[in-house]
Amino acid sequence: MAQQRSSGADGSVAPEICVVGGGVIGLSSAVVLAEAGYRVRVVARDAAADTTSAVAGGLCWPYRIQPYDDAIRWSLRSLEVFTDLAGAPAETGSRLVAGIMADEPGAPAGDNGPEDGLGDWYAALPGLRRARAEELPPGCGSGWRAHAPLVEMPVFLRYLERRLAAAGGTVQARPVASLAEAAEGALAVVNCSGLGARELVPDPGVQPVQGQLVIVENPGVREWFTAAEAGAVETAYVLPQPFGLVLGGTAREGAWSREPDPAVAEAIVARCARYFPEVARARVLAHRVGLRPARPTVRLAAERLPDGTVCVHNYGHGGAGVTVSWGCADEVLRLVRAEVAG
Repeated sequence: MAQQRSSGADGSVAPEICVVGGGVIGLSSAVVLAEAGYRVRVVARDAAADTTSAVAGGLCWPYRIQPYDDAIRWSLRSLEVFTDLAGAPAETGSRLVAGIMADEPGAPAGDNGPEDGLGDWYAALPGLRRARAEELPPGCGSGWRAHAPLVEMPVFLRYLERRLAAAGGTVQARPVASLAEAAEGALAVVNCSGLGARELVPDPGVQPVQGQLVIVENPGVREWFTAAEAGAVETAYVLPQPFGLVLGGTAREGAWSREPDPAVAEAIVARCARYFPEVARARVLAHRVGLRPARPTVRLAAERLPDGTVCVHNYGHGGAGVTVSWGCADEVLRLVRAEVAG
């Protein structure tokens, strides 16, 4: 993606876009807009390192997100970008890692793969095939094996900030009381406020889905593994990151606490140890809790604020914010261009 200056060849100043929110959705949207030639300022209450995005396990997979057809399309675009970024993992945090997605309990072999709703996503994954019996961890009856992007989120968020700065964008650390305030002096405002949209829009349909993780010293696990029944409150996943082995997880709807629960952490380790017994003895490095910004469907649409300013909403991505980030950012650019031209 070619970077462009924020001023024209004749010295004119490019139109300004204000992006509200400094997580992965906000920063990726800001990067795409800035590299398309807009002057972009990101306004965010929290630094990127303090957002839910920084807590995410980082496995790219469409999870707990609707509408599904759009989510798959956005995910496929992100898969392209993260695959390209995997050429420089130390800089971008993106790696292509082999792993296994276990079938849901009770599902016959052959289900939950290319013939289900994930068809286009599965078809695009490198090396997709049925896992052989000897590749499955103890307690896993069947699953799909593939390479998928596994993103080290703190590194990736810093990469996005550097890329935005290189394209002329800026980040302001301050809260925003209203979208009208954010839009002041801007051609358009892009609302990537995540869970904050509940009050900012306001949109009471936005609800937290609490996720808790445990980071342990990696006892030698090199591939990711997930066993997550659709809609389940408790899941099991093991994600090898450079900073340690990420064990998860939970999906507790309506839970607002960001404090780790010791009993929940113990249960997470126990669930993961069913598949990887060695993690039960691994030294715990950290506990993390994030609040996924869930909504019945993602809101990715344009409207006009009372003063006529274009506002593009991009929030409600649930458990798939990283996975759909680049696809949604491209959609934001399309909407901004269409609304501004109109």
